[in-house]
Amino acid sequence: MMTVITPITMPKFGLAMTEGKLAGWSVTPGSTVSAGQEIADIETSKITNGYESPASGVLRRQVASEGETLPVGALIGVLAEGSTSDAEIDAFIEQFQSTFSASDGQDDASTQQARPTLIDVDGLSLQVQDMGQGDGMPVLLIHGFGGDLTNWLLNQDVLAAQQRVVAFDLPGHGGSTKQVSDGTPAALAAITARLLETLGIERAHVVGHSLGGAIALELARAHPDKVASLGLIAPAGLGPDINMEFIEGFITADRRKTLEPVLALLVNDPSLITRNMVEGIIRFKRLDGAKQGLETIAAACFPNGQQKDSLRDVLSTFGGPVQVIWGEADKILSPEATQGLPASITVTRLPQTGHMPQMEKATQVNDLLASMLHGTP
Repeated sequence: MMTVITPITMPKFGLAMTEGKLAGWSVTPGSTVSAGQEIADIETSKITNGYESPASGVLRRQVASEGETLPVGALIGVLAEGSTSDAEIDAFIEQFQSTFSASDGQDDASTQQARPTLIDVDGLSLQVQDMGQGDGMPVLLIHGFGGDLTNWLLNQDVLAAQQRVVAFDLPGHGGSTKQVSDGTPAALAAITARLLETLGIERAHVVGHSLGGAIALELARAHPDKVASLGLIAPAGLGPDINMEFIEGFITADRRKTLEPVLALLVNDPSLITRNMVEGIIRFKRLDGAKQGLETIAAACFPNGQQKDSLRDVLSTFGGPVQVIWGEADKILSPEATQGLPASITVTRLPQTGHMPQMEKATQVNDLLASMLHGTP
């Protein structure tokens, strides 16, 4: 009878990830686990994410210790049936370790091609990550206030398995220009429309998170011919309320001690916010024009502590499929804004999830989006 031993290796959550920290094991050696069961927490430079078991079996060995940082693809544990001898497990680990190279889990030609690049759009420099190919209609991912294209690091490469998927940094964010026009969702949607034209994309599925949701709605209103469907994740534009403690704190906080509690508002579990994420945002805000760009957008979108633009009417006239995904524990925008939406819209509210479902519950969000993109119920 053949002995089946399954390696558990450091996963690659997105193209930018080269290593991860084993933040903690969720199961102990000797435990029986099923495929898809969360067995460990992996900390990346952006967020801590649950790691799902690649197969069913018994966790026979924890090769990596909690707190250990390892390259993508490195062995962290071993699954096997209980009848497999310790000697067989030891031999498997020795063989794996002797042949593993850190380059095994790193960039190949396809990931090299998918690295972010700067694209000129009417004189504005936008940082774009363009990946995937196939017959499926392209997908455009639009991040929210204070974010960047890495907010989709757990989603883009998964969705790109069957079609082209484009993520980009909005003006005023990430590696893009810090010129934001008047900062309104309509102005940012106009720039987004020109980006699609520049990339040769006539029509796309558009997925927007938070402020990106409002931009997606404005894009659908102004250019319905360019938008095949709308995936709205905790979108702005469906109600007046906004947590200004987050908006103002994100703009003004300039040290880890003051910014960390602000970022903790984004998620249900504050431990998901990593030190690298906090320090990366502080570095971004020190760039020339970054803070001013955020201030312009905040003043245009959230004057007097409320959302200025009501875009619910777009959902009554838009002809394509619409899916709304919201975390029940969202502390930035209330999921109650889903009340009263047209019956044709699919609404999913995820328990124990904050304002970043695409990172906190990546697997569920990816499945929900894929069902819309591929026309399955």
